[in-house]
Amino acid sequence: MAKKASRFLRGARILPPPVSKRVGAADLIDRFYLAYNAGRLREGARLLAEKMLRPEVTVGLSLSGALTPAGLGISCVVPLIKAGFADWIVSTGANLYHDAHFGLGMAMHAGSPFLDDRVLREEGVVRIYDILFSYDVLLDTDAFFRRALEAEEFQAEMSTAEFHYRLGRYVAEREKALGLGEVSVLAAAHRYGVPVYTSSPGDSSIGMNVAAMRILDRGVKIDVSADVNETTAIVYGAKKGKGRSAVWIFGGGSPKNFMLQTEPQIQEVLGIEEKGHDYFLQITDARPDTGGLSGATPSEAVSWGKVDPDRLPDTVVCYLDSTVAMPLLTAYVLARAKKRPLKRLYDRRLELLDALKKEYLRAQAKK
Repeated sequence: MAKKASRFLRGARILPPPVSKRVGAADLIDRFYLAYNAGRLREGARLLAEKMLRPEVTVGLSLSGALTPAGLGISCVVPLIKAGFADWIVSTGANLYHDAHFGLGMAMHAGSPFLDDRVLREEGVVRIYDILFSYDVLLDTDAFFRRALEAEEFQAEMSTAEFHYRLGRYVAEREKALGLGEVSVLAAAHRYGVPVYTSSPGDSSIGMNVAAMRILDRGVKIDVSADVNETTAIVYGAKKGKGRSAVWIFGGGSPKNFMLQTEPQIQEVLGIEEKGHDYFLQITDARPDTGGLSGATPSEAVSWGKVDPDRLPDTVVCYLDSTVAMPLLTAYVLARAKKRPLKRLYDRRLELLDALKKEYLRAQAKK
């Protein structure tokens, strides 16, 4: 009598064909990324295309690390926004600041990480690892933001989403005047109604310029509580009815936690019954055992209420450099998933906030 095959041997057989020169990025992932971190990237790509990018899912994208200076804003984030694959964003302020260089027509150059930084300083060159640009790029970008912040519309208190939306219009106008096409995340987010939040608004050159204006009692006041409430309202709105919430995380840090804390805010702080985000995909090179993997793993996030325990199989962590993974995942979903109608969540912020407030009052009344 033949021995029954183990249930653990039901996975697809590893027997790929030879790689050909004509293979596309999506086929490369599906057919050749079969094990180790390549296997996790394939799982993540399929989670995105088959589940996270369904029309009823609201997708939050978080961006940490110096991604926009490397051109990933133009090459990946803008196409994702246009395709309806990123409904709301949490980013470091630095990514948005360096994104503006592109929208303003300023040059970033490929270089080397092995240069003498003392010589670069003498010659007015700034280095981000192997990316080089003139110090004048910083000064000219600062001047652009300071001129914008002098406008009457910025003499008010607002969330970072409203702040970035207004700034995005200025960048979009410059982008158009220079004939650059769609090269800026800020401009694309303004154009397509995607709210963009910064979890640490003072921690970037944009925040530094805001602070400089505040010395003279000019410019915008950032309402960080509005950011917490607006992002929470977005997630609560996504989960009502038959909707789902997905988080797509590049790196970790403050943007990751800020995106994930929306669920503990709903459950723990506001006392509204909820279970957590439904889908979780993170690209990271950090480790949980050193304390460097911010927010830790999806399974640990379950203990905080950040991830729905019933949806834990729909979570993937790829231990991989974001600059490698982002172009591959973008190419994959553009090839494998249908474009989605824009949710234009920026335009719905007040409506979503009102719904959250009503539910919070109902929860308080039950106590």
